[in-house]
Amino acid sequence: MNRTFGRVALAAVVATMVAALAACSSGTDAASLTTVTKGKLTIGTGLPAYAPWVLNDKPESGEGFESAVAYAVAEKLGFKKEDVVWVRTSFDQAIAPGPKNFDFNLQQFSITEERKKSVDFSTPYYSTTQTVVTVAGTKAANAKSIADLQSTLLGAQAGTTSYAAITDVIKPTQKGLAFNTNDDAVAALKNGQVDALVMDLPTALYEAAVDLTNGKIVGQLPTAKKGDEFGLVLDKGSALTAKVSAAVDALRTDGTLGKLEQKWLTASAGAPVLK
Repeated sequence: MNRTFGRVALAAVVATMVAALAACSSGTDAASLTTVTKGKLTIGTGLPAYAPWVLNDKPESGEGFESAVAYAVAEKLGFKKEDVVWVRTSFDQAIAPGPKNFDFNLQQFSITEERKKSVDFSTPYYSTTQTVVTVAGTKAANAKSIADLQSTLLGAQAGTTSYAAITDVIKPTQKGLAFNTNDDAVAALKNGQVDALVMDLPTALYEAAVDLTNGKIVGQLPTAKKGDEFGLVLDKGSALTAKVSAAVDALRTDGTLGKLEQKWLTASAGAPVLK
Protein backbone atom coordinates (compact mmCIF):
# COMPACT_ATOMS: atom_id res chain seq x y z
CA MET A 1 0.00 0.00 0.00
CA ASN A 2 1.20 3.53 -0.79
CA ARG A 3 2.14 5.07 2.56
CA THR A 4 0.93 8.53 1.56
CA PHE A 5 -2.39 7.12 0.46
CA GLY A 6 -2.55 5.08 3.66
CA ARG A 7 -1.99 8.15 5.81
CA VAL A 8 -4.64 10.07 3.88
CA ALA A 9 -7.09 7.21 4.20
CA LEU A 10 -6.37 6.84 7.91
CA ALA A 11 -6.80 10.56 8.42
CA ALA A 12 -10.13 10.43 6.63
CA VAL A 13 -11.32 7.56 8.81
CA VAL A 14 -10.24 9.37 11.99
CA ALA A 15 -11.95 12.57 10.85
CA THR A 16 -15.16 10.66 10.17
CA MET A 17 -15.02 9.04 13.60
CA VAL A 18 -14.38 12.37 15.30
CA ALA A 19 -17.29 13.95 13.45
CA ALA A 20 -19.56 11.07 14.40
CA LEU A 21 -18.55 11.30 18.05
CA ALA A 22 -19.05 15.05 18.03
CA ALA A 23 -22.49 14.61 16.53
CA CYS A 24 -23.45 12.13 19.24
CA SER A 25 -22.11 14.27 22.07
CA SER A 26 -23.88 17.37 20.82
CA GLY A 27 -27.18 15.54 20.38
CA THR A 28 -27.34 16.07 16.62
CA ASP A 29 -28.21 12.41 15.95
CA ALA A 30 -31.95 13.12 16.29
CA ALA A 31 -32.59 11.86 12.76
CA SER A 32 -31.61 8.35 13.89
CA LEU A 33 -34.35 8.25 16.55
CA THR A 34 -37.64 6.50 15.91
CA THR A 35 -40.29 9.19 16.34
CA VAL A 36 -43.91 9.67 15.28
CA THR A 37 -42.71 11.91 12.46
CA LYS A 38 -39.17 11.33 11.24
CA GLY A 39 -36.88 14.24 12.05
CA LYS A 40 -39.48 15.80 14.36
CA LEU A 41 -40.22 15.39 18.06
CA THR A 42 -43.95 15.37 18.79
CA ILE A 43 -44.81 16.39 22.37
CA GLY A 44 -48.25 16.18 23.94
CA THR A 45 -49.81 18.43 26.55
CA GLY A 46 -53.29 19.20 27.84
CA LEU A 47 -56.16 21.18 26.33
CA PRO A 48 -56.05 23.61 27.91
CA ALA A 49 -52.65 23.62 29.57
CA TYR A 50 -52.51 25.71 32.74
CA ALA A 51 -49.93 28.00 34.29
CA PRO A 52 -47.41 27.67 35.82
CA TRP A 53 -46.86 24.48 33.83
CA VAL A 54 -47.56 26.22 30.50
CA LEU A 55 -48.07 29.96 30.31
CA ASN A 56 -51.02 31.38 28.37
CA ASP A 57 -51.86 27.90 27.03
CA LYS A 58 -48.99 28.25 24.52
CA PRO A 59 -46.54 25.37 24.98
CA GLU A 60 -44.64 26.39 21.85
CA SER A 61 -43.46 29.51 23.70
CA GLY A 62 -41.23 27.49 26.01
CA GLU A 63 -42.64 29.47 28.93
CA GLY A 64 -43.87 27.61 31.98
CA PHE A 65 -42.21 24.74 33.84
CA GLU A 66 -43.34 21.82 31.70
CA SER A 67 -42.97 23.68 28.43
CA ALA A 68 -39.40 24.59 29.38
CA VAL A 69 -38.65 21.02 30.51
CA ALA A 70 -40.00 19.67 27.21
CA TYR A 71 -37.68 21.86 25.16
CA ALA A 72 -34.74 21.02 27.41
CA VAL A 73 -35.36 17.30 26.86
CA ALA A 74 -35.75 17.90 23.13
CA GLU A 75 -32.38 19.64 23.03
CA LYS A 76 -30.72 16.76 24.88
CA LEU A 77 -32.19 14.41 22.27
CA GLY A 78 -30.71 16.53 19.50
CA PHE A 79 -33.83 18.36 18.30
CA LYS A 80 -33.90 22.06 17.56
CA LYS A 81 -36.82 24.12 18.79
CA GLU A 82 -38.26 24.36 15.27
CA ASP A 83 -38.26 20.54 15.08
CA VAL A 84 -40.66 20.23 18.03
CA VAL A 85 -44.34 19.68 17.20
CA TRP A 86 -47.03 20.05 19.87
CA VAL A 87 -50.29 18.08 20.03
CA ARG A 88 -53.12 18.21 22.57
CA THR A 89 -54.68 15.31 24.42
CA SER A 90 -56.81 14.87 27.47
CA PHE A 91 -55.14 13.50 30.60
CA ASP A 92 -56.98 10.18 30.28
CA GLN A 93 -56.24 9.80 26.57
CA ALA A 94 -52.53 10.11 27.19
CA ILE A 95 -52.34 7.27 29.72
CA ALA A 96 -54.86 4.96 28.04
CA PRO A 97 -53.55 1.78 26.36
CA GLY A 98 -52.89 1.91 22.63
CA PRO A 99 -50.76 3.75 20.06
CA LYS A 100 -49.96 7.40 20.70
CA ASN A 101 -49.88 10.45 18.44
CA PHE A 102 -46.97 11.85 20.46
CA ASP A 103 -43.43 10.82 21.31
CA PHE A 104 -43.90 11.89 24.91
CA ASN A 105 -46.56 13.76 26.85
CA LEU A 106 -46.33 15.82 30.05
CA GLN A 107 -49.34 16.95 32.08
CA GLN A 108 -48.20 16.36 35.67
CA PHE A 109 -48.56 12.60 35.31
CA SER A 110 -47.77 10.88 38.61
CA ILE A 111 -45.76 7.71 38.10
CA THR A 112 -47.77 4.73 39.40
CA GLU A 113 -47.46 0.97 39.02
CA GLU A 114 -51.02 0.77 37.69
CA ARG A 115 -50.34 3.28 34.91
CA LYS A 116 -47.10 1.49 34.02
CA LYS A 117 -49.25 -1.39 32.78
CA SER A 118 -50.50 0.81 29.92
CA VAL A 119 -47.70 3.30 29.22
CA ASP A 120 -44.01 3.90 29.77
CA PHE A 121 -42.70 6.64 32.05
CA SER A 122 -39.42 8.46 31.98
CA THR A 123 -37.48 8.91 35.17
CA PRO A 124 -39.04 11.72 37.30
CA TYR A 125 -38.56 15.32 36.23
CA TYR A 126 -40.34 16.70 39.30
CA SER A 127 -41.23 15.57 42.82
CA THR A 128 -44.09 17.40 44.44
CA THR A 129 -43.56 19.35 47.65
CA GLN A 130 -46.07 20.10 50.39
CA THR A 131 -47.50 23.59 50.16
CA VAL A 132 -49.69 25.86 52.29
CA VAL A 133 -52.61 27.51 50.48
CA THR A 134 -55.17 29.95 51.86
CA VAL A 135 -57.43 32.83 50.86
CA ALA A 136 -57.08 36.55 51.48
CA GLY A 137 -58.11 37.73 54.93
CA THR A 138 -57.23 34.65 56.98
CA LYS A 139 -54.69 34.48 59.81
CA ALA A 140 -52.38 32.55 57.48
CA ALA A 141 -52.56 34.94 54.53
CA ASN A 142 -49.59 37.05 55.60
CA ALA A 143 -47.43 34.28 57.04
CA LYS A 144 -43.78 34.49 55.98
CA SER A 145 -42.38 31.57 57.96
CA ILE A 146 -43.27 28.26 59.54
CA ALA A 147 -43.35 30.00 62.94
CA ASP A 148 -46.02 32.38 61.62
CA LEU A 149 -48.24 29.37 60.84
CA GLN A 150 -48.01 27.74 64.25
CA SER A 151 -50.88 29.74 65.72
CA THR A 152 -53.22 29.03 62.80
CA LEU A 153 -55.80 26.27 62.33
CA LEU A 154 -54.68 24.08 59.44
CA GLY A 155 -56.32 21.27 57.53
CA ALA A 156 -55.43 18.53 55.05
CA GLN A 157 -56.74 15.28 53.65
CA ALA A 158 -56.53 12.49 56.22
CA GLY A 159 -53.77 9.92 55.93
CA THR A 160 -51.67 11.91 53.45
CA THR A 161 -48.15 13.29 53.48
CA SER A 162 -49.86 16.70 53.53
CA TYR A 163 -51.45 15.97 56.92
CA ALA A 164 -48.17 14.56 58.20
CA ALA A 165 -46.50 17.85 57.23
CA ILE A 166 -48.85 19.71 59.60
CA THR A 167 -47.92 17.58 62.59
CA ASP A 168 -44.26 16.91 61.77
CA VAL A 169 -43.08 20.13 60.13
CA ILE A 170 -45.34 23.06 61.09
CA LYS A 171 -46.25 21.67 64.55
CA PRO A 172 -49.12 24.11 65.21
CA THR A 173 -50.46 24.80 68.68
CA GLN A 174 -53.90 23.64 67.52
CA LYS A 175 -54.29 20.12 66.15
CA GLY A 176 -54.83 20.16 62.40
CA LEU A 177 -58.20 19.11 61.00
CA ALA A 178 -58.28 15.96 58.85
CA PHE A 179 -60.76 15.71 55.97
CA ASN A 180 -61.92 12.72 53.97
CA THR A 181 -61.08 14.36 50.63
CA ASN A 182 -59.36 17.43 49.25
CA ASP A 183 -62.77 18.68 48.12
CA ASP A 184 -63.97 18.57 51.74
CA ALA A 185 -60.84 20.42 52.82
CA VAL A 186 -61.32 23.14 50.21
CA ALA A 187 -64.96 23.55 51.22
CA ALA A 188 -63.84 24.02 54.82
CA LEU A 189 -61.39 26.74 53.79
CA LYS A 190 -64.09 28.49 51.77
CA ASN A 191 -66.43 28.36 54.77
CA GLY A 192 -63.82 29.72 57.18
CA GLN A 193 -63.50 26.52 59.19
CA VAL A 194 -59.71 26.52 58.76
CA ASP A 195 -57.15 29.25 58.15
CA ALA A 196 -55.20 27.35 55.52
CA LEU A 197 -54.68 23.94 53.92
CA VAL A 198 -51.61 21.85 53.22
CA MET A 199 -51.56 20.18 49.78
CA ASP A 200 -49.03 19.07 47.22
CA LEU A 201 -47.82 22.04 45.16
CA PRO A 202 -49.65 21.24 41.88
CA THR A 203 -52.98 20.88 43.69
CA ALA A 204 -52.36 24.05 45.70
CA LEU A 205 -51.53 26.01 42.55
CA TYR A 206 -54.72 24.82 40.88
CA GLU A 207 -56.90 25.58 43.90
CA ALA A 208 -55.41 29.04 44.36
CA ALA A 209 -55.82 29.94 40.69
CA VAL A 210 -59.11 28.25 39.80
CA ASP A 211 -61.23 27.05 42.70
CA LEU A 212 -60.65 29.57 45.47
CA THR A 213 -61.79 33.19 45.39
CA ASN A 214 -58.73 35.31 46.24
CA GLY A 215 -56.70 32.15 46.66
CA LYS A 216 -53.11 32.56 47.77
CA ILE A 217 -50.06 30.32 48.01
CA VAL A 218 -48.39 30.94 51.36
CA GLY A 219 -45.32 28.85 50.59
CA GLN A 220 -43.70 25.43 50.32
CA LEU A 221 -42.52 23.33 53.25
CA PRO A 222 -38.89 22.37 52.61
CA THR A 223 -38.53 19.50 55.05
CA ALA A 224 -41.84 17.79 54.42
CA LYS A 225 -41.79 14.36 52.82
CA LYS A 226 -41.94 14.51 49.05
CA GLY A 227 -45.16 13.56 47.36
CA ASP A 228 -45.80 12.16 43.90
CA GLU A 229 -43.14 12.01 41.20
CA PHE A 230 -44.02 13.26 37.70
CA GLY A 231 -42.72 11.48 34.60
CA LEU A 232 -42.98 11.96 30.86
CA VAL A 233 -45.49 9.52 29.36
CA LEU A 234 -44.48 7.43 26.34
CA ASP A 235 -46.10 4.63 24.38
CA LYS A 236 -45.75 1.23 26.06
CA GLY A 237 -42.45 -0.28 24.93
CA SER A 238 -41.35 2.90 23.16
CA ALA A 239 -37.85 2.81 21.68
CA LEU A 240 -37.44 6.34 23.06
CA THR A 241 -38.06 5.57 26.74
CA ALA A 242 -34.45 4.90 27.70
CA LYS A 243 -33.15 7.89 25.73
CA VAL A 244 -35.77 10.24 27.17
CA SER A 245 -34.98 9.01 30.68
CA ALA A 246 -31.27 9.56 30.05
CA ALA A 247 -32.05 13.11 28.91
CA VAL A 248 -34.10 13.79 32.07
CA ASP A 249 -31.34 12.34 34.24
CA ALA A 250 -28.76 14.55 32.53
CA LEU A 251 -30.92 17.63 33.11
CA ARG A 252 -31.23 16.74 36.77
CA THR A 253 -27.49 16.14 37.12
CA ASP A 254 -26.43 19.37 35.41
CA GLY A 255 -28.85 21.43 37.53
CA THR A 256 -31.20 22.42 34.70
CA LEU A 257 -34.32 20.92 36.29
CA GLY A 258 -33.60 22.69 39.57
CA LYS A 259 -33.16 26.01 37.81
CA LEU A 260 -36.38 25.60 35.83
CA GLU A 261 -38.27 24.64 38.99
CA GLN A 262 -36.95 27.74 40.74
CA LYS A 263 -37.85 29.98 37.80
CA TRP A 264 -41.32 28.71 36.99
CA LEU A 265 -42.68 27.15 40.19
CA THR A 266 -40.98 28.80 43.15
CA ALA A 267 -40.44 32.33 41.87
CA SER A 268 -43.01 33.16 39.20
CA ALA A 269 -45.82 31.11 40.78
CA GLY A 270 -45.36 32.85 44.12
CA ALA A 271 -44.46 29.69 46.02
CA PRO A 272 -41.48 30.63 48.21
CA VAL A 273 -39.89 28.06 50.49
CA LEU A 274 -40.90 28.77 54.08
CA LYS A 275 -38.20 28.65 56.75
